[in-house]
Amino acid sequence: MNLELELSMIRKLLLSAFLAGIIGYEREKLKKPAGLRTHILVALGSTLFTLLSYTSFPQDPARIASYVVMGIGFIGAGTVLQVKEKITGLTTAASLWVIAAVGMCVALEYYVVSVVITVLCYLILKLAVIEKKSSK
Repeated sequence: MNLELELSMIRKLLLSAFLAGIIGYEREKLKKPAGLRTHILVALGSTLFTLLSYTSFPQDPARIASYVVMGIGFIGAGTVLQVKEKITGLTTAASLWVIAAVGMCVALEYYVVSVVITVLCYLILKLAVIEKKSSK
């Protein structure tokens, strides 16, 4: 592997961590089950696995990416709780799923899509404030 390729991978990992940090910080402020560190780690993992699958296994790069999506399902399931008739953590699980996709987009150099999805995700998460105010 050459230095130029590795530096490109590092830049992608840093961008992925930054974008995930935006969503993770929002979740952290609201004291949700998965916050800043979890979102960043999920993004780093999905970016790295996608990068490795495309550089190391060019004959079948989708295989590792599909396992990333499945693995995020297990992590997300750990954030969802049901107490009596109330379900909590579902939005956080969904944000982890989206952040994994953002990490994969960064790895595949879909930078504009990555940024737009991060902004949309942030705005959608902020809708909770509007929902709570309108339900009072």
